[in-house]
Amino acid sequence: MKLPFVSTVALLLAIAVGGCGSQSNAATKKGSAHTSFALSSLAVTGPGRPATTWKPVASLGGQSAAWIAQRSGVTLLRFDQRLVHVALHAGLREPGGQSWTYGDRIGAREIHRVVAAFNGGFKLSYGSVGFLADERVGVPLTAGLGSIVTYQNGTTDIGAWHEGVPAPGLTVISVLQNLHLLVDHGVAAPTVENCIRACWGGTLGGGANVTRSALGITRDGQLVWAAGQSLSPAMIAHALIGAAVVRAVQLDINPEWVAGYLYEHHPGGPNAIPVVPGQFGIPGRFLTPYGRDFFTVLAN
Repeated sequence: MKLPFVSTVALLLAIAVGGCGSQSNAATKKGSAHTSFALSSLAVTGPGRPATTWKPVASLGGQSAAWIAQRSGVTLLRFDQRLVHVALHAGLREPGGQSWTYGDRIGAREIHRVVAAFNGGFKLSYGSVGFLADERVGVPLTAGLGSIVTYQNGTTDIGAWHEGVPAPGLTVISVLQNLHLLVDHGVAAPTVENCIRACWGGTLGGGANVTRSALGITRDGQLVWAAGQSLSPAMIAHALIGAAVVRAVQLDINPEWVAGYLYEHHPGGPNAIPVVPGQFGIPGRFLTPYGRDFFTVLAN
C-alpha cells in the first residue's frame, strides 16, 4: 500500500540541540540550547510538472540548510554540511546487535534535531558492501568500493575506499560501502548503460528501470540524495551530475527499500513527510524500529 504524498508543508519551530532525554523533556527543559529550525515551503509537484529549480525546504538559524528539486522523474534533496550532518544507523537485523550510537530508529539524541532521513544500501549479505560504525565492523570494508565516510569532525565525504577516502589525519566514525562509485570526477561510471543487473543490482521483474536511490557530494561539499520510481543507473547518475555532484554511491533499489522523508516538528515529536511522489514507504518512517541501515540528517 502506498503512503500518501503530502505536497505542501509550512512550519516554523524550535528544536533542542543539546538534550538527550525523552521527547517531551527535551522540548521543555529549561536552559536548553535552541536553534531556529524551519521546514518551510515544501512544494513538490508530480512527475508531469517537475519543479526543476532548487527550492528551500529547511532552514537553521535563518539560513537555508536543505533544498528540493525534481528533474526528469528524479527527486533531489541537497544538504549544506555547514549546518547539518549525517548519521549512519544500524538496522535491527542488519547489522543487528545492541548499543549502537545510532540504532534501528531515530532516537532520543536526534528526535528534536532531525531534518531528514533516507534509506541506506543493499542488504549486508549481498556482497560488494561494507558497514562500520562505533569502531564495530558489521561487514568488513573492501578497497575500491564506493564509500560514504563520516568523520569525527561531523563532515561526510564520498569516494572509493583507499582510493580517495578516508582523508589522512581524520578519524572515521562510520562507513557505508555499496558497489563501486556511480559517479566519479563528475562522470557516470562506464557500466551504467550496458551492465545494469550485474553491476548495479538485481531488479524486481528484471527490468532496467526500477526504483533507485543514491547519495552524492558536490565539489563544495554539499550532499545530494536522489531517488525516483522508474530509473536506470544512467538516469540517476546523470540527474546527480546535473546537480553538480562529482562523486556518488548508488544506495538501495526496488520500491520496498527506497524512501526519503523530511520531518515536521511538533511539541510531541516529529511527523515524517514523504518527498518522493508515490514512494512505497518505510514502515514507521524510521521513527520505529527498522531492520535495515539508514541515514538521518541532523541539525548541527
